[in-house]
Amino acid sequence: MSGTLILGGAILIFFIAYLTYGSWLAKKWGVDSSRKTPAHTSADGVDYMPAKKQVLLGHHFSSIAGAGTINGPIQAAVFGWVPVLLWIIAGGIFFGAVQDFAALFVSVRHEGKSLGEVMESVVGRKTKRCFTIFAWLVMVLLTAALVDIAAGTFDGYPIDEITGNVVKNSANGSVATASMLTIPLAVCFGFINRTNINLVFSTFSGVMLLGICIVSGLMFPIYFTKNIWLVVIFGYILAASVVPVWVLLQPRDYLNSFIFYFLMAGAAAGIFLTNPEVQLEPFTGWKVHGETLFPSLFITTACGAVSGFHSLVGSGTTSKQLNSEKDAKLIGYGTMLIECVLAVIALIAVGCLTKDGAYADIGTPLQVFSTAVGKFFAAVGIGEYGELLINTMVLLAVSAFVLTSLDTASRLGRILFQELFKTGKGFHSFWGNRFVAAMITVGTAGLLTLAGYERIWALFGVCNQLVAVFAFLAASCWLKRTGKNHKMLYLPMLFILVTALSSLCITFCNNLKVLLDKADVDSFIVQGVQNVLIVPIFILTLAMVFDSCKVLFKRRKTMEDCED
Repeated sequence: MSGTLILGGAILIFFIAYLTYGSWLAKKWGVDSSRKTPAHTSADGVDYMPAKKQVLLGHHFSSIAGAGTINGPIQAAVFGWVPVLLWIIAGGIFFGAVQDFAALFVSVRHEGKSLGEVMESVVGRKTKRCFTIFAWLVMVLLTAALVDIAAGTFDGYPIDEITGNVVKNSANGSVATASMLTIPLAVCFGFINRTNINLVFSTFSGVMLLGICIVSGLMFPIYFTKNIWLVVIFGYILAASVVPVWVLLQPRDYLNSFIFYFLMAGAAAGIFLTNPEVQLEPFTGWKVHGETLFPSLFITTACGAVSGFHSLVGSGTTSKQLNSEKDAKLIGYGTMLIECVLAVIALIAVGCLTKDGAYADIGTPLQVFSTAVGKFFAAVGIGEYGELLINTMVLLAVSAFVLTSLDTASRLGRILFQELFKTGKGFHSFWGNRFVAAMITVGTAGLLTLAGYERIWALFGVCNQLVAVFAFLAASCWLKRTGKNHKMLYLPMLFILVTALSSLCITFCNNLKVLLDKADVDSFIVQGVQNVLIVPIFILTLAMVFDSCKVLFKRRKTMEDCED
C-alpha cells in the first residue's frame, strides 16, 4: 500500500471533518464569540490570562502531543495497519477531538474550572471529589514517569545493555543541553511577548534562537548522571507548576510546538516525495503475541485517537487562557486532528520497516520513527550524514516534548490538589495554597519515582482512558442541564467505558494467573499490587458512572448557575 495514499487520504478526511463535524458541534453547543471568556473575567496573572490563539494553539498542541502519539500507533501496529488506521481516523474524529472540544468548551462556560468542579455542579460533591482524587493520582503517576524518562534521556553516563558497563553518551548530553537552553529562551520570549511587539517578528526570532539551542546542544553536550538530573528536573517542575503561565508554560510550549510542526512537515514531505511502500500486513489477526485486538488496540493507540489526559489539559490550563470562544473549535477540535496526522505518520513509519509490526530488532518506537523518517529523507538524496542528522533531530524533538508534557502534568496536578480543598467560601488557606499544593504533588511524584512507579505503570493506559469516560460524563451532564445537544457523546463514552473495564478485567485475570503460577516475591510486588489497585478503580468507575447516569436519564431541570 502506498504511504502517500494513506497519509494524503487521512489528511483530507481530517480536514473535511474539521470543516463539517467540528462546525456542527460548535453550532449545536452554541459557541458564541461575543461572550467574555474566563481568561478575561477571572484574570489573575497566574493561571487565568488571555493568550493569542497562535500561542495557545502551540501550548495545547505541545502539551497533548507527546511521545505517546508516536509510541501508541507503532505498538498497536502488531494487529496490522488497517485496524490501527481506521481507529486513528474514526477515533480521532468522533471520540478524541469531540472529547477535547467538549471539555474545553464546558470548562470555559463554567468559569474556566476543571471537570471536577463541573461534576460537582451537575452531579454532586461526592462525584467531584472522587474524580479529582482519581485525576490527581493519574497526574502524579504521569509526572513520576515523565521525570524518570526525561532524566534517562539526559543521562550522560548510562549503562550499556550489552556489556553492562557505564558509557559516556554524547546524544543524551546534546538533548540535555538543548532542553535546558530552551528554558531561559522561553522566559525571555514570555516577557517580550507581554509587550506590543509584533508576534510574527518575535516568533521568527524565537524559532531562530530555538534552532541555535539545538545546534548548541549538538556541539556542547552536558554530562550528568541520571540521579543528578532527577533532582534538577524535580526542582524545575516545582517552579514551573507555580509561576504565571506567561512566564514559562505559554512561551515554552509555543516555541516547542514549532519543532513538532517542522518534524511533521518534514516527515510528510519525505513521504510524499518518496512514496514509500507500506509492507506491513493489513491485518495480522485478532490475537497477536497473547494480546487480543479488543481491547488492546484501543488502549494502546491512546493519544493517537483519544486520551483522557487531553481533557485535563483543556479544562485545567487551556480554558483559563482562551481569548475568545470562537477559538475553541480550532484549539479543542482541530489540534486533536493535527495530532492524529502525526499518529498516521508514525503508523506509516513502522509499516515501511516491518511486515508484522515487530520492531524490537530496530529499537524503541521512537527509534523506529526516527529511522523511518531518516530513510524518507535519505531516499531524496541527502546522504548518510543527512540521514544521521535527521535521526538525531527527531530524537531531540521528541525528547523536548517530554519536558513540555511534564510542565503541564505537574501544573495540572497542583491545580487538582488545590480544588480538593475548595469550599463555598474559597480555597482552604493552607492546603489550597498553590505553593503547598505544588510541593505535595511534586513530592508525591518523587516518592513514587523512588519506590518504582514501573510496578503500576501498566495500569496507566486504562486509567487514562477512564479519565476520558469521566470527561464525557461531565460534559454530557452539563450540556443536558443547560439544554444543549449532548447525545453525540453517548457512543464514545459507552465504547471507551466498556473497553477500559474489559482491559481491567483481563489484566486482573492475567495477574492472578501469574500469582498462582509463580507465587514469588517479585510477582506479589508487581502483579499483586496491580490487582489490589484494580478493584477500587473498577468500583470507583461504576459508582461515578451510576451517579452521572442518574442525572443524564432523569427529567431535565434548569441550572441557572451554569448558563445565562
